[in-house]
This record gives sequence, structure tokens and C-alpha cells, in this order.
Amino acid sequence: MSSFLRPVADQESATAGDYRPVTSHFAITPPVSVVIPAMNEAENLPYVFKTLPGWIHEVVLVDGNSTDDTVQVARDLWPGVKVVEQRGKGKGDALITGFAACTGEIIVMVDADGSADGNEIVSYVSALVGGADFAKGSRFANGGGTDDMTPIRKLGNRVLCSIVNAKFGARYTDLCYGYNAFWKHCLDEIALDCAGFEVETLMNIRVVKAGLRVQEIPSHEFVRIHGASNLRAVRDGLRVLKVILQEHAGRRRSPLRPAVAPAANRGEVS
Repeated sequence: MSSFLRPVADQESATAGDYRPVTSHFAITPPVSVVIPAMNEAENLPYVFKTLPGWIHEVVLVDGNSTDDTVQVARDLWPGVKVVEQRGKGKGDALITGFAACTGEIIVMVDADGSADGNEIVSYVSALVGGADFAKGSRFANGGGTDDMTPIRKLGNRVLCSIVNAKFGARYTDLCYGYNAFWKHCLDEIALDCAGFEVETLMNIRVVKAGLRVQEIPSHEFVRIHGASNLRAVRDGLRVLKVILQEHAGRRRSPLRPAVAPAANRGEVS
């Protein structure tokens, strides 16, 4: 794990590019990759990109065969964005594809619907360079919050979170939340093999089973700005429960092998 904290004022002796100023008080050496799975999110991307800190190493946009201007909008907003085409289906498949394309040592997962505040990335990165392996966003930790959960979803999340804590010895306050960050080497220990929305729960379970150091980060979830969510509380809640029971029973499938390919005719190299 490569990490280093140093006051920005002390960086004059460092060669250009060795340190990335994060705040006026410290800088980091690990390059940070931000993965954004997106399908038809052209209207929301301006809100997502405007909060991303300029010191991140790269943005990896995983395009789920969008029929709108998602890719072009991303290029206009972040000229150096790396666009990869998702060949499978589902959020898990998109994230696994994006992770494989990352070149940074730290990976941050951000949704493309405008619900996440990119300014919080500094808190995630600070936790990782401070010793955590996995920085897990929580809407219910002290300082967190949500504007986008119905009472039934809150209840379902609470019940499922309690089950995971009881069965795996975790101490989570939130379970089904997609704003997380981790050291890239952790992927070797959790071997993701889930193509659907429940991938977030799978990650949370496997980092605990692998004995990785987890730190929750208070996070505020905003309402999706444009479009409708594909999430269905009952259907997806049952899928999450199924993953929990499978992991508790010790069953594991073969890891998915993402086919990371440049977006067709877009001139992007993955």
C-alpha cells in the first residue's frame, strides 16, 4: 500500500506529479480513480462532474449502451475521461468492468444520478491513507443523511443490515449504499462475482469475511435529479437477502471476467 501524508507547503522538494494536493493541509501520493457506471444519464452528469475534485487521477465512465448523449457529455465535462463499454448487464457487471480499467491505487465508486456529492471523496481517501482498506459510505452514521429513501426502503435496509451484522460480525449502520472507496489490491481478496444491484452488499460482506479494515464515512444522499431509478424495493431486497444467505452458507461462484473494451467509434483507449 503506497500512502503518504505531507503538508502542501513541504512539497517543494518533491518532483512534479509525486504528490497531489488534496487540501491546504496535506497531499497524497496514491493516484485515485473514480468509477461511474452510467446508462442514459446525460442530464445528470453535469451535477456529478461539477463536484469531483480536480486532484483525482482519472474518471472511468462505464457506458451501459446509452442511447442519449451520456458519453459526449462526459467528454465535454471531463476531457480526459476514460470511457469503457459495458458488454454485460447490471450494476455489478458495470462496476467490475470499471474496476478492471482503473490504473489508480485507490478506487472510488460514484453513482451517475447526481445523488452523491463528489466533495465527500476527500473523506473517503483520508480514511484509506489513514489505514483503512475499505471506506464505506453510510447515510445513517452520525453526520450522514438521505433525501431519497422511502420508509419501506429504510426499513428494508435496516433489517438487511442487521442480518449482515449478526451473521458476519460486522458493525455497519448502512448496507445498500453505492458510495464507497477502497485500495485496488482489495479486489484480489473479495473476488466479485455478482452482476446485479446487490453487488454493493456482496462487497460489504466479503471485506468483512476477508478481515479487511473497514471505516464508515458519513455521507449525504440527495434525490436523483433527472430520470427514474431502476431500483425496486421488494425485488431488489429479495436479491440482497439471497446474496446474504449464499455468503453465509459459503457458496461462491466463479469471478466474473469483464470484457473491457473501448467504446465503439469513440476514439477511446481503455
